[in-house]
Amino acid sequence: MTQCLFCRIVKKEIPGRIVYEDEAVVAFEDINPQAPVHILVVPRKHVDSLMNLTQGDKELMGSLFMVANELAKTHDLNPSGFRAVINTGPGGGQTVYHLHVHLMGGRQMTWPPG
Repeated sequence: MTQCLFCRIVKKEIPGRIVYEDEAVVAFEDINPQAPVHILVVPRKHVDSLMNLTQGDKELMGSLFMVANELAKTHDLNPSGFRAVINTGPGGGQTVYHLHVHLMGGRQMTWPPG
């Protein structure tokens, strides 16, 4: 997936404001933030969308959400709350086809989201 934007950020072929990385997960600031804190938590492994997960990805999904949890704490989002979202497919608002969790907070979130 040499043309995947997020794969290229993960591989540091193009710049990204990385705030966390480990052997399975990379997190970076969204370039078009929708909240004061808007971080994308992505697997290093390329998975197009939530619909393309396999049984072998269970641990990876747990890692994505554990990283989101820790980032929420380090960005002081936990007391007031935050949103963790996975957009899936065009109808779900997915624009980059590399699975990612949007971690957003720092303002009051509205419902429905849009």
